[in-house]
Amino acid sequence: MKAMLTGFAAIAAIGIAAYFGLHEIGLSSAEVYSTQNVRLD
Repeated sequence: MKAMLTGFAAIAAIGIAAYFGLHEIGLSSAEVYSTQNVRLD
C-alpha cells in the first residue's frame, strides 16, 4: 500500500513538473500548432 501511494505521488509530481516545464519552454499546444494567421489571446 505504501509503494502504491508513493507511486501515485510520483506520478502527480512528474505531471505537474512536466506541465509547467513544457509551458516554460514554449511547447504548449497553442504555441506549437498556431501560425501567423491565428490570433491567440
